[in-house]
Amino acid sequence: MTVVTRFAPSPTGYLHIGGVRTALFNYLYAKHMGGKFLLRIEDTDRERSVPEAIEAITQGLRWIGLQWDGEPVFQFARADRHRTAAEKLLAEGKAYRCYATPEELTAMREEQKAKGLQIRYDGRWRDRDAKDAPAGVKPSIRMKAPQDGETVIHDLVQGPVTVANAQLDDMVLLRGDGTPTYMLAVVVDDIDMGITHVIRGDDHLNNAFRQLQLIRALGQPAPQYAHIPLIHGADGAKLSKRHGAVGVEFYRDKGFLPEALRNYLVRLGWSHGDDEIISDAQAIAWFDIVDVNRGAARFDIEKLTSLNGNYIRQSSDQRLVDLILPQLNSLLPAPLTAQQRQWLLAAMPELKQRAKTLIELADSAKAYVTAPTDFEPKALQLLVAPGAAPFATSTADFTSSTVWSAETPDPQAIEAWAREYAGQKGVKLGELMGQFRAALTGRTVSTSVFHMIPVLGKEEVKNRFQNALNKAGSPGYVVIEPLLPKKTDG
Repeated sequence: MTVVTRFAPSPTGYLHIGGVRTALFNYLYAKHMGGKFLLRIEDTDRERSVPEAIEAITQGLRWIGLQWDGEPVFQFARADRHRTAAEKLLAEGKAYRCYATPEELTAMREEQKAKGLQIRYDGRWRDRDAKDAPAGVKPSIRMKAPQDGETVIHDLVQGPVTVANAQLDDMVLLRGDGTPTYMLAVVVDDIDMGITHVIRGDDHLNNAFRQLQLIRALGQPAPQYAHIPLIHGADGAKLSKRHGAVGVEFYRDKGFLPEALRNYLVRLGWSHGDDEIISDAQAIAWFDIVDVNRGAARFDIEKLTSLNGNYIRQSSDQRLVDLILPQLNSLLPAPLTAQQRQWLLAAMPELKQRAKTLIELADSAKAYVTAPTDFEPKALQLLVAPGAAPFATSTADFTSSTVWSAETPDPQAIEAWAREYAGQKGVKLGELMGQFRAALTGRTVSTSVFHMIPVLGKEEVKNRFQNALNKAGSPGYVVIEPLLPKKTDG
């Protein structure tokens, strides 16, 4: 038997992070078993289904790396097939027409509620002759559900789950206007798509009993069910908007890598020993749906962020440059030049050591590709701080030092010069480098200045020192030649 799983979202909004994990579990199990992973868009709710949501779902799945097999199936387009299945049950006596009006059904529910009874359809038209039908009422079609015994689901995650058939009423298959219900559509689509394993959130477990009854009425083999616990927030409640961002696009736009999110989500409710970093190949080889925990998992954004930082450090420098270029170009007045890209690529081994998201990476990378135009107030204060080395003098001494005898100075050589110079001038090394950092980046915190200087090169460093002198209006201001072009008469 070829294993076939499916992800079946409703296109009524964003792609929920819980839905992404459900899709991931379906994908991994199908690949683990050498089977197929299908996508079905359950768009039968025409008022709430929107094209933008469909686009968000497909783009989100592609971004996170869950490519489905074949073409997506759209449920609404299969309405005729759903109706045919209901009519077959009607012809076989396994379903019947119900002429109860909305008003009658409302009164029935109110009476049951008042008596403290379970709210359920009372079967009033189950064995009644259609000749008693009131005029002008368009009947719905209901399935004749078994009234005795039990329905048992041998769930791969939850274990055996049983419900007494007396608790389940005759569900509607076709509404009075002829439109199929969700329950009918899901069952018929699963049958026609050859779904062997239904892996979904445990909030669908109650639906499974009715769906299993319908599958049996249609004379088809039942799939194996696996109802996975929902994801909870840090407070233990079901993950929702009040916990913050729950749509996958948020994590994409905030600089999370898809492989990091995949790794994090697969460990929400499933694990492989003490392994924290799990590659795609390992996930496919190790994942089995029967190993999913029954208890709900808690989403921890801090753990995801930490894991994302690990994946950033392991990513290639060129890939990271390519990923942050759009953001950098949006922050700068013009697209990056070839020289700026070269600086960025050379700086990436150092930059990626500290960044936990692509947003952080782009922010720190900005200092490499453009001279600062806005200085932090504390950074400017460092340039003229009492007791600090006169900035104009120290930068001039540095740019004329033997450090630059090498075309690309070594970070260790720069550090050795700085230590010796600080000792000679009687200043702290941290204060001296704090001034250099402020001049080069406009900030008080950045990657290592010792690594930054060789990447930028002498001319760019000199230009940035002069830029900082101009910005600070230092009392010891001097022009460091030959940074600024000399004015000519005329």
